[in-house]
Amino acid sequence: MPQDLRAVGWTGNSLALIDQTLLPHRYETRDVRDVDTLVDAIQRLVVRGAPAIGAAGAYGVALALLQGEHEGWTEEQVRKAVARIRSARPTAVNLMACVDRVMTRFEEGLAAVLDEAAAVQREDVEGNRAMGAHGADWLLKRVADGVGERPLRILTHCNTGALATAGWGTALGVIRELNARGRLEVVYADETRPLLQGSRLTAWELVQEGIPHYVQADGAAAGTILRGEVDAAIVGADRIAANGDTANKVGTVGVALACADAGIPFLVAAPTTTVDLATATGADIHIELRGEDEVLEWSGVRTAPAESRGHNPAFDVTPGRLVTGLITERGVLEVSAGELPGDRLK
Repeated sequence: MPQDLRAVGWTGNSLALIDQTLLPHRYETRDVRDVDTLVDAIQRLVVRGAPAIGAAGAYGVALALLQGEHEGWTEEQVRKAVARIRSARPTAVNLMACVDRVMTRFEEGLAAVLDEAAAVQREDVEGNRAMGAHGADWLLKRVADGVGERPLRILTHCNTGALATAGWGTALGVIRELNARGRLEVVYADETRPLLQGSRLTAWELVQEGIPHYVQADGAAAGTILRGEVDAAIVGADRIAANGDTANKVGTVGVALACADAGIPFLVAAPTTTVDLATATGADIHIELRGEDEVLEWSGVRTAPAESRGHNPAFDVTPGRLVTGLITERGVLEVSAGELPGDRLK
């Protein structure tokens, strides 16, 4: 995998998005030139992962300006188009935060908007690199007594790599850093139902890096942890409340509970833009409910009885008391020990 793999790229007048719905079997990019196509790409998970859709949203402001210029929109129409992009996925705070940041340059015109969007993307990559180093340092220090010099066995859930960010990765960035230091034995990648981001995307990224790994069913994660086959779990986040409660891909809270029972670290790796200090607790986080077909069908074929209804929350919320550490580009907060984002990241 190229070190500069980018899920989101600006071509000069359009967005180039790696179509993550086609991986791992086909690697293609989508040329996005209008707001409707971008909103659809975000909602269909052509582009996904909180930092990646944040970068896409940032460039989406430029896309709205260009489309408005070509189609004779009023400023109000452009702003409404930007609002549609901002609300395309309601749980991931990065999308809203990045759009809002770029909109502070809106009145300065297209060049200023593009400059700010490029800064969003650049800072995310730089932050991910720092996050990887902080997370690897913390892990090697905290688990050294138990494992000595043995390479670590890490479990992760969903996809948190270069595909989910502006580049490098959050939780997978920590894993890549451990591998670069020669301190990684194996990764257990949860397949991540219902859309298999772990088996389709995380496994694909691990293959590109030559990192040994197992893909396992989500339901196998707790048993793998309790059998002592894992030294730590590292996941990403879509929104983190001020008290450390963390919304992430559905299935994450089960991993956290198993880690707590086994007495091993459960770590969340995310940029500070994912921390929403205006959200006091996880109870205030809006959880996106996706379409029933994602759990009632497989590849367009009905797998459940016709009379069955589907319950399909895209995320769950892990209580802060279960989060051993929050890894950001600034360092590691030991959340379960009382180092809360609302106190430390103001």
